[in-house]
Amino acid sequence: MKADEAHGFKLIAHDTLRGFGGLGEGMSLQAAPDGRRILWLAHEGPPKNFTGVDVTDPSRPKVIVQTDLPHNRIRSNSLETCGNIMAVAYQVLEPGLQPAGIELFDISVPEQPRSISFFDCSGPHSRGVHQVWFVDGRTIHFAGGAADFTPRNPLDDQPYRILDVSDLSRPVEIGRWWMPGTREGDDAPPPKRLPIDSGFRAHNTNVFPDRPDRAYVGYLDGGAFVLDISDMGSPKVVSNFNPHPPYPGFTHTVLPLFSRDLLVVSDECVKDDGVDWPKLTWIVDARVETNLVPISTLPMPPFETYGHKGGRYGSHNLHENRPGETSFKSDTLIFSTFFNAGVRAYDLTNPLQPREVAAFVPPAPEGTRVGTVQINDVFVDENGIVYAVDRFTGGLYVLEMTF
Repeated sequence: MKADEAHGFKLIAHDTLRGFGGLGEGMSLQAAPDGRRILWLAHEGPPKNFTGVDVTDPSRPKVIVQTDLPHNRIRSNSLETCGNIMAVAYQVLEPGLQPAGIELFDISVPEQPRSISFFDCSGPHSRGVHQVWFVDGRTIHFAGGAADFTPRNPLDDQPYRILDVSDLSRPVEIGRWWMPGTREGDDAPPPKRLPIDSGFRAHNTNVFPDRPDRAYVGYLDGGAFVLDISDMGSPKVVSNFNPHPPYPGFTHTVLPLFSRDLLVVSDECVKDDGVDWPKLTWIVDARVETNLVPISTLPMPPFETYGHKGGRYGSHNLHENRPGETSFKSDTLIFSTFFNAGVRAYDLTNPLQPREVAAFVPPAPEGTRVGTVQINDVFVDENGIVYAVDRFTGGLYVLEMTF
């Protein structure tokens, strides 16, 4: 494969996943009981639910299981594994459809995922669950609707929720938070809508063992929130960084770099052909937790090259330094995806001047409807192997670092 752009990364494998190469934002690497390494991938949409890929030899990935969704009005955009348990998010296309919630699977035999339980998040105003974060084996943090949550605006339908799964067969909600003014009955006034209105709802909901009393929540047009969850039954706002307006919204991921007192905050591009440009990844000084100050942004691939190349162009996902033995962790090396501008790595040694050190942009995959690759997510393992996925047809790209 001849890349459209490549430096610092070497492609060692590519797999279109049996012709179902449209992947979402769920990537998690399991160290299976038999010694194999299984990369679990959530699909962007129907007909497929999730795929398990044996990457014990990362240069020879092999699909070992691929499952189907119950119908074509549902997607499983996000998943997480913790040990031999996997949590899968189900989001429906219209409020009121089912199943909408979180399903837990036993994946101790990877070829035979076994359903353990289902936590129902369906309701008249709910599309279910968009994202899950599951790293401690006991608690799932997620962005999801609820039968008893009525948003003032349909776009604001997924608050931050916390689920106790210490009894895997009976998940129980233990906490919830939403941006004041977005729920019917709130005392606060509704938030002012942006020109490109993406909504005020939760996206990524990250909680790390370094600070188990903090949740780092991307809240789309509401920006980045740091929440005090020392009492999970009553989350409280510590601080909020929100550059929208004047910038277009959709804060996606809030990645804390604990040893540096920094946050990396990505705003997702959601429109084709540069319509919502600029969608940036911000570096934020968090030394004073209650006063978050932006100090730089990741250098963007040139708009002149990619802005009108086809499909989306702009920031999206980050490798999130996920806890666990199979995940790469660094407070100076950042990996990010940019849709048609591929996957890129940045040296953050000087946070005032981030420096690009690697990039990989595959050619347009066969069958894509937008004429370019759309790199959607990235996961880096503890050995420095980089896994990136395409949103529509390209499937899985496996890279080695050469910088």
